[in-house]
Amino acid sequence: MSDLRSIGIFGGTFDPVHNGHVMVAQAALKELELDRLLIVPAAQSPFKPNQTHAAAADRVALLEVAFDGIARCEVDRQELDRPGVSYTIDTVRAVEARFAGTTLYCLIGADHVATLPQWREAEALAAMVTFVVVPRPGTAEELFPKPFRGRYLRGEPMAISASELRVRLRNGESVADYVPPTVAQLLNSMQIYSEN
Repeated sequence: MSDLRSIGIFGGTFDPVHNGHVMVAQAALKELELDRLLIVPAAQSPFKPNQTHAAAADRVALLEVAFDGIARCEVDRQELDRPGVSYTIDTVRAVEARFAGTTLYCLIGADHVATLPQWREAEALAAMVTFVVVPRPGTAEELFPKPFRGRYLRGEPMAISASELRVRLRNGESVADYVPPTVAQLLNSMQIYSEN
């Protein structure tokens, strides 16, 4: 049995991580009273099989500086280290095995609520975790499809998208207003998203 009572799983491509992700993490830690929040960068989403990302090591480096100093947050590489498509059920099972007897929460974007029944081993997943929806500006709350259960974060949603940041970076524009200062410094030195 784990000494921790509640664990949150915050998955995504984080390509790149930005202030919206950090604010979501802080809201989840506070509102859900989490003992730990695992930040889990995805290797390959089953819903976006053709999408390419920045190198895993680069995304992890950015996540580590973004969440350094935020208590109870941990960057978890399990989906990057596991071959193939990143399925939430596999991640949840691994977290449950690591933290036996702990209540698990899984953070998802509002656009994923309706698709939950299509997720791999949906019924097993619904029994294992409570889903927590990250609201998007101007989007109404949806009911969870049965048998899923969950709630919405109350934190104020931010209109920041990683895809917009990638465009800004490719165009040589500053993203300093949208990412933590340490991330901005690292992005400048790494030149991950700039045109070759």
